[in-house]
Amino acid sequence: MIRPFAALTLGLALLGMLGAPARACEGRRIESADILHSPVCVPTDPRRIVVLDPTFSLGMGLELELPLLGAPLAVMSDKALREKALARGVTDLGSFMEPSIERIVALQPDLILGTALGDRAYPLLSQLAPTVLISAGNWQDYLRLVAEVAGRRERGEHLLDGYRTRVASLKSRVPDRSVSVVRITPWDFQVYLDGPKAYGPFAVLRDVGVRRSAYETAEGNETLKRPDWEALAGLDGDTLLYIVGGVNNSATSGRHEEVLANPLWQMLPAVKAGRVHRLDPAVWMEFSGVGSAHRVLDDVERLIIAQP
Repeated sequence: MIRPFAALTLGLALLGMLGAPARACEGRRIESADILHSPVCVPTDPRRIVVLDPTFSLGMGLELELPLLGAPLAVMSDKALREKALARGVTDLGSFMEPSIERIVALQPDLILGTALGDRAYPLLSQLAPTVLISAGNWQDYLRLVAEVAGRRERGEHLLDGYRTRVASLKSRVPDRSVSVVRITPWDFQVYLDGPKAYGPFAVLRDVGVRRSAYETAEGNETLKRPDWEALAGLDGDTLLYIVGGVNNSATSGRHEEVLANPLWQMLPAVKAGRVHRLDPAVWMEFSGVGSAHRVLDDVERLIIAQP
């Protein structure tokens, strides 16, 4: 993200903002260990919000009904989320890695939201508007922070209450069978782990009581394994779910067809038993909030609970 944001220097100089003196907080002071450069002074009622990522910040911002003006919408697997953003009048800032600085300046945001990946640009962006970069890995904590920053705490808790209610209703129905999940890319295999730091959709599986294989379970901070062909044997769950590509159009490479035909894949217990299902990368690799969590629960109902 360094190269595109570096272009902002000239824009800020032209706006006469680089030398702006520090001012007392005239809004709300937000402080959290999961916000970079905390505390941050944010508007009491932000009206012109720009987000820097097309996943957590965009999806949760729309769910919280925030006044979003801009977001990077290019190169998204989740076309439904993109169309929802465009229908709400969100300006496309380009790709996540190369957002248009000119468009951000033109939108005149009063609040900028994003992930910790935007930290290199913070000195520049924070002179355009209060900039909140959230480092929380847990998606529910992230949502709570976005809601707090934007003054939508009650709305955020309402969304999470609905999620927790559905999890409670499904948990007793989840069968006592192990489930393996793997992502196939053109260059490797990726296994997102069940553990304390699990990434969004896999945290949902954990919440609802889906049991993963021993190979896919972590006790510490590990979140990802990249197995070779031989290590795929660790995916010995009774059911196997797989993701092809996601985010970068890697689903079009054709490698997954070779993988599915390989004898080592064919030897996996779930494959031999015929309990293999392909997942939507828009849900599982571009997880974006409560809506995504419910779509994961849809898959749990359809592919795990309802299957013999």
